[in-house]
Formats: sequence, structure tokens, C-alpha cells
Amino acid sequence: MSLFSKIEWTDATWNPVRGCTKISPGCKHCYAERFAERFRGVKGHPFEQGFDIRVVPHKLGEPLRWSEPRMIFVNSMSDLFHDEVPESYIAQVAATMRLARWHTYQVLTKRSGRLRELLAGRLRDAAAEAHIWWGVSVEDRQYGLPRIADLQAAPIAMRFLSVEPLLEDVGKLPLRGISWVIVGGESGPGARPMKEEWVLSIREQCEAAKVPFFFKQWGGVRKKASGRLLRGRTYDDIPNRVQNPSLPAVVRLRRTFEIESAALVQIGM
Repeated sequence: MSLFSKIEWTDATWNPVRGCTKISPGCKHCYAERFAERFRGVKGHPFEQGFDIRVVPHKLGEPLRWSEPRMIFVNSMSDLFHDEVPESYIAQVAATMRLARWHTYQVLTKRSGRLRELLAGRLRDAAAEAHIWWGVSVEDRQYGLPRIADLQAAPIAMRFLSVEPLLEDVGKLPLRGISWVIVGGESGPGARPMKEEWVLSIREQCEAAKVPFFFKQWGGVRKKASGRLLRGRTYDDIPNRVQNPSLPAVVRLRRTFEIESAALVQIGM
């Protein structure tokens, strides 16, 4: 777990899965892939296998080790709903989130079809938890907008959209049942430009629908230089978080050991 994330809309990251594969235009310049592949072959490094998909069972209990409430971005270096992540393992991740309920979790995916299927079935209990926020990426009309329909169809307590990288004017967003919208431009080598009018359109739609709007960044090759001011101000709106009590330290440690040991046995490690 990274205790202090540089991502503007979260506090920390938790990666019980590593690696992913490209699925749409939003993946073209994936920051996670670029980072992970730098360490392929470096013995002992967490990304010794580069961006190959693999589960990391010894990370399953990490949120239980953290006693203070945090906003946690789940799988910043992967996609929990990737086809190669076993359903049983996804259920174990969800079980940890339900147990360590003093945190708020942000689960973001581009595999919205699998999200919809599992949250209506095996993960229904997790879907109903107000401290677990489920979201989809929306980069364009062709690939991004259909994901919103999947998100809206799932029986979720809290839904959000990450409209990043915003690659075109996405038109009218279906905001029914959406509790939060994040917007940002692409950053890093080869970053594709984002136009101000695209962002303003989304901001105005959110204001009309009374949906909290968070503007992350303009992006670009040097994102710090571009900053995150929109028409002279920052937009950091975020939904209210549920306040749940933490478990006693001895209970947290015991459950951490039980969860990670069971996962290691299950996958034969």
C-alpha cells in the first residue's frame, strides 16, 4: 500500500492485483504499464514481471493494518475486473473491503460488463456498502459512455465516473444515480490534448444535476506546468464519506493473518 498517494482524489493506493492489458483508447499511454515495465527483470522488485497480470495475496490484508481512516484507490496498477483475475480472488478483495470498513474504497474499472455481472451476483453484499465506491472510466463516446449504463444497472450504493483521460467531447452524460464525477487530461509522454470546452460542458452538467465535480488536471507532457485550475479556480468537490469505527489492533492483526494465509493456500503458494 502506498500511504501517501500523489493522485489528487485519493489518500492511498492498495494493489492486491498487478498488471493489466489494453482494452480501449484510454489505455494507449497507460502510466501504470510505463512504470511497471521499467522494472521488468529486476530481481526482487514488486514489478519484476513487468506489467504481466498476477494476484498478490500477501497484500490482501493491508487495509486492516491501517488503523486511521483513509480514502483508498483499489488497484491503481491494475483492473480488479480483468478477465484473468479469478472471481474467487475478487471476492476476497471485496471481503477485505467489507471488513476494514473504516476506510473508503474507490474501485475503478474499464471492464464494466464484469463489474455489472459480479455486483449483481457474488459481490451483491459489497455493492450495497456505502463505504465502497464503484466507478468506471469514461474517455470517449464509443468506449466510455456504454460503461456508464453497466454501472447504473448494477445494484450499487455509490457510483462514480473517472472521465480521464478525456479524449473528446463526450456530449450529454447520463448522470442518473451517479454520485461523483472526476475529470482530467492525459499526462506523460505522448499525452493527447484536452479542450477546455469539453471540461466546461461536464462541469455544467454536474452543477445542473447537483453531482460533485472534481477537476484533477489539464495533463500534458509536463502536467505540473499545466496545473489544475479551471477558469481561475480549483474544483475539489467530493461526496460525504461514511464514518465507521476501526477494529481493535489485535483483531485487525489476527484477521490480516487469516485472510492472507487462506489466500496463499487457495492459490497454492
